[in-house]
Amino acid sequence: MNQPQVPTGQRGTTAGSTGLRTGSASEAVPPQYLPPQHPGDNSPRRSGLLIRAALGGVLAAVAGLAAGSVAAALLGTRQTPVVAIGSAFIDRVPPWLKDLAISLFGTHDKTALRAGILVVLLAFAAVGGILAVRRYVAGAAVVVVLAGIAVIAAATRPDSGQTGFVPSMVAGITALLLLRLFANRLAGLLTDPDDGVSRRGFLQLSAGVALGTVAVGALGKVAGGHRAAVAEAREGLGIPAPPSLDPPAGVQAPGAVAWATPNEDFYRIDTALSVPLIMPSDWRLKIHGMVDRELELSFADLLERKVVHKWVTLTCVSNEVGGDLIGNALWSGVLLKDLLAEARPSKDADAILSTSKDGFTAGTPISTLTDDRQSMLAFAMNGEPLPLEHGFPVRIVVPGLYGYVSATKWLTDIEVSRFDQFEAYWTPRGWDELGPIKLSSRIDVPRSKASSGQVTVAGVAWDQHVGVSKVEVRVDGGPWQEATLAADPSTDTWRQWHWSWEAPQGNHVLQVRAFDAKGNPQVESQAPPAPNGSTGLHSVDVKVG
Repeated sequence: MNQPQVPTGQRGTTAGSTGLRTGSASEAVPPQYLPPQHPGDNSPRRSGLLIRAALGGVLAAVAGLAAGSVAAALLGTRQTPVVAIGSAFIDRVPPWLKDLAISLFGTHDKTALRAGILVVLLAFAAVGGILAVRRYVAGAAVVVVLAGIAVIAAATRPDSGQTGFVPSMVAGITALLLLRLFANRLAGLLTDPDDGVSRRGFLQLSAGVALGTVAVGALGKVAGGHRAAVAEAREGLGIPAPPSLDPPAGVQAPGAVAWATPNEDFYRIDTALSVPLIMPSDWRLKIHGMVDRELELSFADLLERKVVHKWVTLTCVSNEVGGDLIGNALWSGVLLKDLLAEARPSKDADAILSTSKDGFTAGTPISTLTDDRQSMLAFAMNGEPLPLEHGFPVRIVVPGLYGYVSATKWLTDIEVSRFDQFEAYWTPRGWDELGPIKLSSRIDVPRSKASSGQVTVAGVAWDQHVGVSKVEVRVDGGPWQEATLAADPSTDTWRQWHWSWEAPQGNHVLQVRAFDAKGNPQVESQAPPAPNGSTGLHSVDVKVG
């Protein structure tokens, strides 16, 4: 068979019948002129080449992500490649997968998503690096596809702006250029696995890219100082202080969780993979739609109005029976009822569509904003300006409704409308249009073990804006025993309870149920969170020793 002709100018000596040539990396025979490797060639040297190629692809991708982050910081956008892909994933995730992620990772679901995206991106980058050594176009195609996904994801985000796609494009171009450099450095090892020049060149390039990535990452932090600026502005805000931060007297039951949930422990479930950053001086809220008078408010305008302080328990619709996606805090803000009275909604309007800076929307019945429950535009939480992760500078708090239909964070727009004229974020994803919180209860102690004798069983029960009238506990399916309720300062907060149990040794099952203010017991049949909140009785297996 005729052998392909090696172009002139190539130098080196033939090494046996393998077709390998020795020489520098720049003098290596291009892969298209090499005979195919034997399918069974799994030599350590070949494995070493694959590892180097994969590492080159990973380093190119990491450097690209760093460059994209710097571009995002300079442009003032949150749409880094990882955030763009992650946000698009969140927007398209089915309810069952959302609930699964929350059940597995709780409030760390976004951290898990970021980590998962990085793992997948780097795995594909490693494949691209391996392909690029033999055929650069194949490896480059992997990078182009990944970057294209990120570009499209960023461009289609409602909060992307005109430049949101640029960071992903910068990341893709950077990765392509570095992938080419790595492929060129490793080409010599295809023809001569012992080529020291190619090995040294790869190590030098790897070290340079790694150091450059660190430097670019540091530059990104400097350029992305907007978060620090917003945090500093938050710290410097002067907000009306509540009369007292102390919980009302008698509300704490022995053994139950703290009646007031600290800000740092308050659950966080939302659709923002990257926290929106809004300077208070830049914040504006427009109230428009089916109103006689449109309003536009600044943060300073809110502070000049009558401020209310109210303890409210918030609950996530994704909370499983006995779960901890619930918290109680002292919220400060301006009543939505007063603002709507100024705007004068049309008699035909039955809802508002509130919009977050990150594009999230919630549809809330107007009736829940204008009754006696004191729904508010909140700007403070437990006496401090809202934490960045909890909606700073302004969010909505509506007692008695799950957050997916009410608790819009980073609020920027309120449109007075009708439910039959819009679809909020979660409605087309399978969740009910209305989301009243369901009566539920939980055992906080004991959770798994106890000593025989007198044992305090304690927990919380809630039915916001309805109230809890009674809590009962039973052991091993026996008769229900009434627990002692703590004080009840408001129907819009959880109510704590405790019960004294003479615990015998052995394995036991504790179970709790609550009754609402009208005497109705909570639903005992088990139901998952979707589409409108979980039901069932919380049970705890306890080993008494």
